[in-house]
Amino acid sequence: MKAILLTTLFLTGPAFGASSPTLDEWMSLKIVDAPRISPDGRSVAYLVQEANWEENTYESEVWVASAETGESRPLAPGKGSGWSPAWSPDGRRVAFLSDREGTVQVYAASPAKGEAVRLTQAAAGVDVFQWSPDGRHIAYTSGEVLPRPLTGSTGEEPKEFHVVGDDPVRTTCLWRIEVGGGPAERLTDGADFAVDDFAWSPDSRRIAFHASQVGVPQPFYTYDIYVLDIGDKADRAVRKIVDRQGPDFFPVWSPDGREIAYRTYVRSADDEYHTWSSGYIAVVPAEGGASRLLTEAFDENPTPLAWSPRGIYFAGRQRTYQHLFRVNPSTREIERVSGPSEAVLASFSFSADFTHAAFAGADAKSYQEIYVSPLEPFAPRKLTAMGRQLEAWKIASREIVEWTSQDGTPIEGVLIKPAGFDPAKKYPLLVILHSGPVASDQATITRDLPYPAELFAAKGALVLRPNYRGSIGYGASFRGLLAGNLGLSQYQDVIAGVDRLIAQGIVDRDRVGAMGWSHGGYIAAFMTAYSDRFRAVSVGQCVSDWRLFYTVGGGSDVKPDYLGATPWDAPEAYRKASPLTYVKRARTPTLIQHGDADGTAPIAGGYELRRALEDQGVPVRMIVYRGAGHLPNGLRQTRAVVEHNLEWFGRWIWGEAP
Repeated sequence: MKAILLTTLFLTGPAFGASSPTLDEWMSLKIVDAPRISPDGRSVAYLVQEANWEENTYESEVWVASAETGESRPLAPGKGSGWSPAWSPDGRRVAFLSDREGTVQVYAASPAKGEAVRLTQAAAGVDVFQWSPDGRHIAYTSGEVLPRPLTGSTGEEPKEFHVVGDDPVRTTCLWRIEVGGGPAERLTDGADFAVDDFAWSPDSRRIAFHASQVGVPQPFYTYDIYVLDIGDKADRAVRKIVDRQGPDFFPVWSPDGREIAYRTYVRSADDEYHTWSSGYIAVVPAEGGASRLLTEAFDENPTPLAWSPRGIYFAGRQRTYQHLFRVNPSTREIERVSGPSEAVLASFSFSADFTHAAFAGADAKSYQEIYVSPLEPFAPRKLTAMGRQLEAWKIASREIVEWTSQDGTPIEGVLIKPAGFDPAKKYPLLVILHSGPVASDQATITRDLPYPAELFAAKGALVLRPNYRGSIGYGASFRGLLAGNLGLSQYQDVIAGVDRLIAQGIVDRDRVGAMGWSHGGYIAAFMTAYSDRFRAVSVGQCVSDWRLFYTVGGGSDVKPDYLGATPWDAPEAYRKASPLTYVKRARTPTLIQHGDADGTAPIAGGYELRRALEDQGVPVRMIVYRGAGHLPNGLRQTRAVVEHNLEWFGRWIWGEAP
């Protein structure tokens, strides 16, 4: 990318006068993210992501902007991507990760000079890194392969056979290296636990990290908090200071180094962790001991970000929005710092004196931009101009709508209306089902891949994105409604929203379609098997048989919370939740999209659904994406996924020739 001014970069794009974007134009929209404010608050480093069609991928580059004027330039242009910017404690350099020389390594550059210097030489590459507060070291994590559990070998397997269970065991070790040069020092051996995220103590003599056990069936549930002493005379001993049920994440040090805040999912030793559990910020002495909860009054998953003299800053969702909050560790009083209310704010970072913050923000009318703001009072100022990419197009409107499900449960969703919407007309309706289920849709303008709502709206459709039960943002009880209740309850949540729009007179009941990916694909598969209410359905990376998901898919890696037990202990629960159980009712034309290398939702589920629908005489088309895992592999394959959906709904909703 050329070193040109921000305003020039963001004005490039579609020719002015076009009414709606093409697929390639929409997929090529640039995105800014991951802002990091300098220690003195005068500059902000952030990422600019753009499509590289020649390389078949999205690439990102680190830019640096003046917090006062917004003038911005690339930090250190070079071949390959750059990401995860981090300012040195003295504010003179920005370190970042890049694959510009093959493996991912840490580089650093001065915004004034722009030349990147490589700081690490990790053989397996670098996953995450942090500067030490004194600026002398970089700590980082790097992967490693341990001997296979059954043969004890790291060598090649025989070509003729594979022993199930003798798969390579991967772990992650913590390292540090002097910024001025010298050999890297391994701080953990990786045999007992794999290090994930970590944080330096204020005095640079200790590192807190969260790590999971290695080689166990359910490593996610074993994440705990550890502290490593790396002072000049330290013995490098690792102490586990948090050992609770369920995962414990994201350690953050207190300013005096005496305590560590983290996210946990249980309130006491008597609590049991579930997939739908709410998280809490807890605090533990850095030497270990009893934890105390600070955010029991906040019924969502708070992510601790930084501990200032005024309290612990954290980000958290509230329904379809997301904001910055602060909790007082002494009083447990929680204060929302950011506003306005109808926004999605993320990726916060703070100046050294906690007077200013940088963050990414978007809402129903504004594309995501980078902002800087004082914290008292909160008064954001926009630094980027990414929204100019949309000026040539007529963009759909987005609003939050509410309805009541069949059992009385309140449900929300995002309704996207085409430009020029006329409330006196009846429109086709396309329902897009988010994945997860612990996820949710928000009223923001995004690329929305692989289901770009903007392109469906441009064809003259209303688009509904329902936050069915189990979605995040609505508290633990709402997520818990899905326990033992998969399938039919979610269908009822969605169809009640469809009926509400039909009753308003704005939807043509004979032209309603639905699509979903992953868990959304499961709901779409349930809909096509259970219901005749839809004119067409698209099923992406679906689960059609929960027993198959448990035995050979991702279901064996997580506690089977939603169904209560294993298939052998609760066969009726698995039968009731599986779309194939209802396939004799199927009437809806169905597109099935699946990657042939999907280890999460096995492609056998797609083949099962296809054959079952064919046996019922239902029009069905199955497309297999070669080399794709649980997501499309690269830009061109993603484009194909979108094109196939546009063709499918064009045929069945708009009556276009196939």
